[in-house]
Amino acid sequence: MEIALKKALGPLMLWGLGVGYVISGMYFGWNLGLAEGGTYGLAIATFFIIIMYVTFTFSYTEMACAIPRAGGAFEYANRGLGKHLGFLAGIAQNIEFVFAPPAIAAAIGAYLHLVYPSIDLIFFAVGAYLIFTGINILGVKLAATFELVITILAVLELLIFAGVTLPEFEVSNLQMNPLPHGFSGVFAAIPFAIWFFLAIEGVANVAEEAINPQRSIFIGFGSAILTLVILCLLTFTSAVGVAGWEAVVYPEGSTIASDSPLPLALSYVVNSEHILYKLLVGIGLLGLIASFHGIILAGGRTTFEFGRVGYAPLFLGKVQSKFRTPTNALLANMIVGIITLFTGKTGEIITIACFGALALYIVSMLAFFALRNKEPGMVRPFKVPMFPLFPLTALVIASVAFIAMTYYNQSLALIFFAIVGISYVYFLIFLNKKM
Repeated sequence: MEIALKKALGPLMLWGLGVGYVISGMYFGWNLGLAEGGTYGLAIATFFIIIMYVTFTFSYTEMACAIPRAGGAFEYANRGLGKHLGFLAGIAQNIEFVFAPPAIAAAIGAYLHLVYPSIDLIFFAVGAYLIFTGINILGVKLAATFELVITILAVLELLIFAGVTLPEFEVSNLQMNPLPHGFSGVFAAIPFAIWFFLAIEGVANVAEEAINPQRSIFIGFGSAILTLVILCLLTFTSAVGVAGWEAVVYPEGSTIASDSPLPLALSYVVNSEHILYKLLVGIGLLGLIASFHGIILAGGRTTFEFGRVGYAPLFLGKVQSKFRTPTNALLANMIVGIITLFTGKTGEIITIACFGALALYIVSMLAFFALRNKEPGMVRPFKVPMFPLFPLTALVIASVAFIAMTYYNQSLALIFFAIVGISYVYFLIFLNKKM
């Protein structure tokens, strides 16, 4: 008999996973969008991306509650649009969840390098991969409990950061060189606005391991997106309001963008020896670990489901008998992630992950409409409000964002399309005939 994934997750743990997947986006990465668009450019991009994620999350929750499977969007597209678009949705999802962790691992290395400058950040980054892949292999309840604890600490630290910096906030700081590249900067900033929320949909990938998934997913998803919107607005405003956008992008005397924007902002309020500064670096590291560990968890389920249904080598779809976790999929993702990590291109890695995410959102919303049309009688414990406005809004914004990202990142778009194209050819030649 086939070994099943273990059901061990309730609403609180799903909230912890949902917020944890994303919370590193508050600690680093988003500030690179300031270099592209300035305060106004990134703010406008973030406004529309928040609308996209809110409408997308409610629409996605309907499908996740109706079809609680580890494959998430891949399962919905496969059922609603057929195996070819299902395969493409799965590849996009894998690109998102495999490329996001190396960028976060690089940031973990950068934060630890602040404390131990004599040690190259790459050693910390690779070490993080080994440790947290190991925790995920040992069991989903252990992994999710660990995720919940560090997510709560990371949220508290963001609130402390805002409490320290907001008294120094000045509106004039938001108006310093606010559109350095004109309105084109709004479109160039899109991938970094997405980074604020990237991977929230990973909650659906652990639906098979949820206790009472229909109720738990709705509560977990809804509370997670609300928490993240509040944290996004608070972090953006308090960080940039201290000394302007350039202060949280470029360290003093450098023209190279930093992966540590919050310590840069805090340095304008307290010195580097202050307890609050040390606390931010320490707990800020936990914020990065929360997302790193959480996306490894979700990515393992995505790759596992791909292998389980035969869209990838079958060994990836095996459950380890003792711990009942997708060990082979987790190890495969770790190897690819470490190889990607050695490129040292954090901004480019973030952008490729965002290409995967947007492609996933577009296909998911198409699958949403297809399932409503093809299977109107499907049991849907939760239905999206304001249908069809919500899924249509998510589809339109995601499509515009994808086109804009392609225009402003043509070489990276080619890499993304090459990965998708080569994978699809492999599917047609070696896998399609077997199904």
